[in-house]
Amino acid sequence: MKSSPGDPSQLSASAAARLIAERKLTSLELTQACLERIRERDTTVRAWTLIDQRQALAQARERDAETANEKFVRGPLHGVPIGVKDIIDTSSLITSYGSPIYRLHRPRRNAACVAKAIDAGAIVLGKTVTTEFAYRKPGKTANPHDPTHTPGGSSSGSAAAVADWHVPLAFGTQTSGSVIRPASYCGIHGFKPSFGAIERAGVKQLAATFDTVGLFARDVVDLKLFFRAVRVPARADTPEDEPEAPAKPRIGLCRTHQWRAAEESARQVLQSAADRLASAGAIVEEFELPDAFIPLNEAHATIMAVDAVRSFADELENQYSLLSRQLRALAEHGQAVDRARDIIARTLAAACRERFDRIMPNYDALLTPAAPGEAPPGLGSTGDPVFNRVWTLLHVPCVALPVARGHGNLPIGVQLIGGRGQDMKLLAVADWVSRHLAEAGAGTA
Repeated sequence: MKSSPGDPSQLSASAAARLIAERKLTSLELTQACLERIRERDTTVRAWTLIDQRQALAQARERDAETANEKFVRGPLHGVPIGVKDIIDTSSLITSYGSPIYRLHRPRRNAACVAKAIDAGAIVLGKTVTTEFAYRKPGKTANPHDPTHTPGGSSSGSAAAVADWHVPLAFGTQTSGSVIRPASYCGIHGFKPSFGAIERAGVKQLAATFDTVGLFARDVVDLKLFFRAVRVPARADTPEDEPEAPAKPRIGLCRTHQWRAAEESARQVLQSAADRLASAGAIVEEFELPDAFIPLNEAHATIMAVDAVRSFADELENQYSLLSRQLRALAEHGQAVDRARDIIARTLAAACRERFDRIMPNYDALLTPAAPGEAPPGLGSTGDPVFNRVWTLLHVPCVALPVARGHGNLPIGVQLIGGRGQDMKLLAVADWVSRHLAEAGAGTA
């Protein structure tokens, strides 16, 4: 699966951007290498729904002209190719939202996150496969580690493209677990920031209460680079912009109320990671979520279903026959929820967010499962977001880190959770954790 030595597609985004700025590598060379990698591998991985090679190469030449002739670098992503999940609008490329309803849809403008990436110098290589409207009907993408297994969803194409060295960075979205879970299944790093930390304008909504733009990369340094480029500017009352991880991070080992859903391999990986971090100097202690958080998985399902009815009102009214059975079932669930039940779920969610805000100052991060285990076999399901829904509902930042391989030789990751709005702090802790887990050596569950 790994690209050959000396292949520019194997570079991290940070390294590639630095070499391009120093004029030791051209954006054209990097873009051509990524396109060649896609030609070699995408008949197996099927991560892309659309690539405009001519446009990408033209953008690369433009970036090179800027650095060569004007010694100008647009921003931290100058000359770096990225993938964009196909529920995120791109004005120069069809955005189909994973649905036949929009198979020829050409948005008028780029989504805000795409516009920020382009302003920072990125090259949009193409659109990556999504499940239908970022819900449960799978797309065509296969896991690059074993194409008979799912890559996870709904950001399946973005996760697989980064994992298989097609691009160093890609946009995803998360409404339940659609960044963290595919990152874990594909053995890469994924970041679901705090709710609202990346502008959502131009992203097709599934559930407005939860939808969050997320990021994929092959290391935490690249996640930080990408996030800095596309985030909403930090508020004036945010005391830290580029914090460093403490010398001895305080980490809460949180198995969550869904622990029974974890496979034995995932349990072993989580405990092994905790032990290795403690040996590296972290202060690791057991942490249990309060019992008041037990109903949050159900509350998430209720709120998402109600939101979805609102989000897809037009499609349900005018294009019902073109919707999948999965989306129809979600709409039926939402339509069956009475107002009192919806209010109870939203009130509980708000109360738990405030309570979690009071808990997190005691920790630099929580360490939890990222997924129940290895990627399940088959492409008919994208896996279970049971270890992701609560954190998405709480609007907190989450990072998936690859740690080990399971008994089926597929990746298993862990998840770090931060305090709401403490995105840069969590990424700093994730960098510390990732480096010390790497020093301890990857293992097999």
